[in-house]
Amino acid sequence: MIENNIEYYDISPELSESIAVWPGDVEFKHLVTIDFKTGGNILLSSINTSTHLGAHTDAPNHYNPNGEGIDKRDLTFYLGDCQVITIKKARSSRILLEDLTGVKVEAKRILFKTLSYPNPSSWSSDFVSLSPELIHSIAKRGVILVGIDTPSIDPCDDRSLLSHQAVYENNMAILEGIVLNNVPDGCYSLISLPLKIKNADASPVRAILIKKC
Repeated sequence: MIENNIEYYDISPELSESIAVWPGDVEFKHLVTIDFKTGGNILLSSINTSTHLGAHTDAPNHYNPNGEGIDKRDLTFYLGDCQVITIKKARSSRILLEDLTGVKVEAKRILFKTLSYPNPSSWSSDFVSLSPELIHSIAKRGVILVGIDTPSIDPCDDRSLLSHQAVYENNMAILEGIVLNNVPDGCYSLISLPLKIKNADASPVRAILIKKC
């Protein structure tokens, strides 16, 4: 999309009651309390939902008892140079360090395009995730945020959250649930600011990529 001579990609799925959430998590509900249609003088509504909804960023306290809440996170994690990298892997597999062979890491924020979770409204547990070895390696190259177009950087059945723990050990940030279907590989500027929710374990974001000239 081009607006005011700025070309950007909206990489956030639409939030509605049809969007899938992690099994057992709180589904999205949008309640209209005052409406023009019923004689109200305004439109007023509320939402009830998981904080891990759609495009979202996890806070360290989500995966480590000593981690900080999302309100304490440095916003520079979520603003700045970014690289989209397509990796094709079998379902339910992790992206390994060897999968980056021949790929030059050119930004401090890396978004992995797997196309393994194509429909945000239909839950599937066999999405591609990241390996902890990969995270440790790219952290040494200066990467401060990892993102993926699936619900999690860890497999659905990994209760140890090995990749999340690797992120914690390297003081990195996470961006999950993004939509990269129509985004070409390359370098962009990322904007994906979390809401300032006190002590929250995550926050939905409106994530966009601004194309670099």
